[in-house]
Amino acid sequence: MVRDESAGRAGAAALSQMDFAVPKKAMVFAAGLGTRMRPVTDTIPKPLIAVGGRPMIDHMLDRLAEAGVEEAVVNLHYKADQIETHLARRERPHIVFSDERDLLLDQAGGLRKALPLLGDDPVFICNTDALWLEGPVSNLKALAASWQPAIMDILLLVAATTSSVGVDWPGDFLMDADGRLRRRAERDVAPFVYTGAGIVKPSLFKDMPEGPVRLSPYFFAAAEQGRLFGRRLDGQWLHVGTPAAIDEAEDQIKRSVY
Repeated sequence: MVRDESAGRAGAAALSQMDFAVPKKAMVFAAGLGTRMRPVTDTIPKPLIAVGGRPMIDHMLDRLAEAGVEEAVVNLHYKADQIETHLARRERPHIVFSDERDLLLDQAGGLRKALPLLGDDPVFICNTDALWLEGPVSNLKALAASWQPAIMDILLLVAATTSSVGVDWPGDFLMDADGRLRRRAERDVAPFVYTGAGIVKPSLFKDMPEGPVRLSPYFFAAAEQGRLFGRRLDGQWLHVGTPAAIDEAEDQIKRSVY
């Protein structure tokens, strides 16, 4: 992917002139077992697997820092000590850990546990296996610029299913002209896939029961209420969910020209 530098400068200038607030905090999901990544994850947690010369969690944290995020809450469970030791060297964003060593809570449960650390304002949510080749403008800044709390409860960064790397399922969502997302019907193919990054209102999780709870039902509930929206990724999404996908992502990174 060759960048058009003039288009990049124009896009960045236009974004900088927009009046929007970037969330200052992010929830980074790093507690999972990484079972699809075995045998690689037998000795190393998935967030620390290197792609393009850097651990995957550092790619995401770099994006967050560049977008203006000041603090990232990172949840821990599987091989937690390795992640803690690795992130002790980071300065930006500031890292706070949410410890799930005693019980893996899944993503919504992890958000519920981390609410005292996240506060009440909208926050970024990020998976550590979600990498992308950036377009002319920061996708996280563009996501923040699209956030409209009056009509949105959740805003997801989505990518084209067919042009994304490592996607081995038939997509996740359909998107209306106004950006509203609709859940893919069971036997259909959807044009957009969730990239593992978004913005959510923490208040959605305040009244949920404690314990392991998945995040996707909250997406689907927001969609049914017309309050789930999407922003299309500018660039190419690299989903690194299996050992084979590591090689695919590495090849794509090598082909790209910055």
